[in-house]
Parts: sequence; C-alpha cells; structure tokens
Amino acid sequence: MDRLPPIPPAAWTAGQREHAERIINGPRGALLPPFIPLMRSPELMGHAQRMGEYLRYHSALPRRLTELAILLVAREWTQQVEWAIHAPLAIEAGISPSAVDDLAAGRTPTFPDDDCRLVHDFCRQLQTTKSVSDTVWNAAITKLGERAVVDLLGTVGYYTFLSMVMDAAQTPPPPSSVPRLACKRSPIGVLPCL
Repeated sequence: MDRLPPIPPAAWTAGQREHAERIINGPRGALLPPFIPLMRSPELMGHAQRMGEYLRYHSALPRRLTELAILLVAREWTQQVEWAIHAPLAIEAGISPSAVDDLAAGRTPTFPDDDCRLVHDFCRQLQTTKSVSDTVWNAAITKLGERAVVDLLGTVGYYTFLSMVMDAAQTPPPPSSVPRLACKRSPIGVLPCL
C-alpha cells in the first residue's frame, strides 16, 4: 500500500506548488514518483530535486556510467521505482540489455569496457563494505578524475536517499519495459516487493 500517495494538485500548499512546478518545468517535465512522497516536505524535495538534476544532467560522469551507478543502487535496495525508470534509460545510454539482466539477477556483468567495470566495482564496494579499496579508488581517480569520482559518490548517495524514501513509503513503480526486480531477503525477513 502506498503510504504517501500523490497529493491532488488542488490540495497543494503554496510551497508544494512552487517546488513541484520547478520539477515539472525542468528537464524531467513531470512530477515523477521519487518526488511524490517528498511532497510532504517541499523544501527538502526542492533541495533533493536540484541535486538530482545536477547528477542526472550535468555530472562529470558520462550518462551511461551515471545510469549504471543508479542501477547498482536500485539493485542493492531492490528499489522498483528507480529500476523501472532507469533500466530502460541505461540501455538507451549504452549499457547492454544482457548487463542489465545480469544486474537484475545479482550477477556481475561482463562489461566490454574498463570504465563500466570500474564503476561497477566502485559502487559495489561502496555499498557492501561502506568503503572503497585503495586499488579501486586509485583506478577511478586515474580513469575518471576527481570531479567525476565525487559525482559518482554523490550519485550513489542521492539514489540511496531516494531508495530509502520510496522503500519506506512503499511508492509503487510506474509501468516499465523491463521486468521488476526479484525481492531480496533482509535482516527483518522478506520485504514486500512493491
């Protein structure tokens, strides 16, 4: 059950309307599911929206690497909304459908290029060990540069934040051209797949 469902536009407060219209009139063109639960805190939604807009549209990372990082966060959190939105975008940006299928299944894809392997390893280490080894860090700095590495860290953090919000709010995913993620077990049992 959607714990924080859409608020009808006629019921928006002035603050909700102001921040929602910035999203609608920006590059996203619509008030997408990640922002629906955040409508309850319009100022937080506004700040989050600006960070997300930078990371999606102005990051030092190439688009396909940004989309790959987003998929790795979505898989880690079994975040159906982000997966439904970003798996097709990742394929459009140059991540192979077989790599997307491998990620969905929890397998390590065979990437044809070093930068995708590097982003995969960086994100997986960061999410599973809460750190990045010197070897992977140094390789990322050498291959991508410091600004792109900081943007990669920002991408993982931002999409982790959105995943937590939508998982807790049980935000339902939109229709998508890709299958939903299989559920993962957690320390508190099998979580509902939304």
